[in-house]
Order: sequence, then structure tokens, then C-alpha cells
Amino acid sequence: MLLAGDIGGTKTEVAIFAPESGPSKPLVSARFASGDYASLEAIVREFRQQAPQPIEAACFDVAGPVRGGRARITNLPWVVETEALRQAFGLKAVWLLNDLEAVAHGVLRAAPEAKITLHAGEVEPGGSIAVIAPGTGLGEAYLTWDGRAYRAHPSEGGHTGFAPIGPLQVGLLDYMSKRWSHVSVERVCSGMALPGLYDYLRDTSYAPETPAVAARLAAAEDRAPIIAAAALAEPPECALCAATIDLFIDILGAETGDLALKVLATGGVYLAGGVPGHLRAVLPNGRFERAYTHKGRLSEVVARMPVTLVLGSIALLGAAGYGLDQMQELAVSA
Repeated sequence: MLLAGDIGGTKTEVAIFAPESGPSKPLVSARFASGDYASLEAIVREFRQQAPQPIEAACFDVAGPVRGGRARITNLPWVVETEALRQAFGLKAVWLLNDLEAVAHGVLRAAPEAKITLHAGEVEPGGSIAVIAPGTGLGEAYLTWDGRAYRAHPSEGGHTGFAPIGPLQVGLLDYMSKRWSHVSVERVCSGMALPGLYDYLRDTSYAPETPAVAARLAAAEDRAPIIAAAALAEPPECALCAATIDLFIDILGAETGDLALKVLATGGVYLAGGVPGHLRAVLPNGRFERAYTHKGRLSEVVARMPVTLVLGSIALLGAAGYGLDQMQELAVSA
């Protein structure tokens, strides 16, 4: 059996999979608050106490670049190494993927009921596929067709520079530049970016604060869920929170269109991650689509590339699928 895990800056999800059940049906799974643990090994040890089933191999996806079986987690003080994990738990093999590489593997395995069309288009068979996933940070990846199957490629596109569109976003770049020497897209288009967007709109008097919401925000360790909940209430509980989500969606739509152009995603674009999942009720309302297709002379090119929102634990699905495939290859070659 395979131990698979999705390691993020906020949470870590681990599960055990059997080859006969496949990557979409874990035998047992659990979630852990990443920041409460000193290492991935500590989480795995605790999980193994709950789930002592025999495992042969493991596959983990991590939020950060992977080089030579080693990764330093972007938003955690962790270093993850395949050989150290293999020895610590007596496994035959351990594989390590970038989290967006795992998401890229996962979107192709997602069930139809987990998909929502945000922009209709026309898929070109064998065309490149773009993947963008705002969670704690912002991840981007892409897939290319090699003549037999799609190959996933990680990137660190979320750390490229933010390109503002219109006076409001230009003002945001100026505001953020006073805080950060380099304003990446992740700084304005991720879960951790929402409080900064709120502060910008508040400090520039774009919309008034709601006292009750402001009090909850002042007492919260993580302000992002409160901002989203107040914006998505029916009717919205806070005009400033609603404006924050609107600004976020504008930036996300524009960045998704930029990524589609960069990889020429004629095979389609997939949107995943925790933040879009929380915003699934408002993403199809047209705002995201308008920002996505607003690309000047190449607007028509982008308009032909469909965008699909994929819900659920897609990174874990991809890590499990990749790990099970690798286990099968090992069995064949043995």
C-alpha cells in the first residue's frame, strides 16, 4: 500500500491507498495543522499510530521547489528529504513532487461532479494545459502532451511580479511596494493576500469598515476566512469585505489569462486550490470571466481556452495517482 500526503503551509493531509482501490478512494485519511508540527516526520509518526496498515512506499507533494529529492517548504520551516523519510519509516521508495505538479496530475483524474465550468471554450486534443491554484500561497503548473500521455511540469510562477490592470490595482502595487521590495502575484492573489487587499481598500477609503466585522478581524489570528465569510453572506455583511473579494477575483482572472497565454493552454485551464473552492458560489458570476478574457489583441485567443474549476483534494489525488503508478512500474521492473 501507498502513503500519500499533501503538505501545505496551513494544513497537511495524509492518507493510505491500495492499488486495487485507486487514488480516489483512500482507505484512511487525516488532516493536521502544519504549523503545529516540527516536521513532516512528526506528522507521519502520529498518523501511523492511528493507521498502522503496512505500507511499501510514500509519495508527498510539497509547497516549494523540489531538487534532488529535497525540498524546503515555502511557508513552513521544514526541509523534506526522500531518503530521510525512506529510512525513517522503512519504505522501499519515497517520491517527492511540487504541490502544483501534484495538482496537475490530479486535475486529469478528477471526477466530473468535481468540475465547474467558469468559461466555455474549445479543447484542442493534445494541447498544453495550464493549472493555477490559490491556497495559502499561489501555485502554477502546466502539462504537455508527449504523444502518449500528459506530462506535468512544476513552476514558481506565483512568485513572478504582479502586473496591475487599471488605477485601483496600480494603487495596490504602490501600496504593497511600501511593504515588500518585490510584489509577487502571490502577495495579492492567495489566501494570505486577502488581509492585505482588505487593508489597502480600507486605508484608501474605498469602502467603509463594518464595526462588527472589524472587531472580529482585530481578534483573529487568520483574517482571511472572516473576510471571505462576510463577503459571501447573503446579503454581504460587509461592503469592504465584498470589495476585497471582487478585487481578488479581478486579479485571479487576469493572472489566469496571463498563464493561459504563457503556456498557450489550448488544452484548457484548470483552477484549483482552497480559495477558489470557498469562492465557488461567486466565481461563475462573470467577473472572473471578464478579467480572464481581457487580453487586448489576444482576447480572442484566450476566449477559446476553457476554464474549469476543480473542487476537492486535488493535490492529494494527484500525489496518490503518481505514487501508485510508480509502485506499479517498480513491480513490473522487479
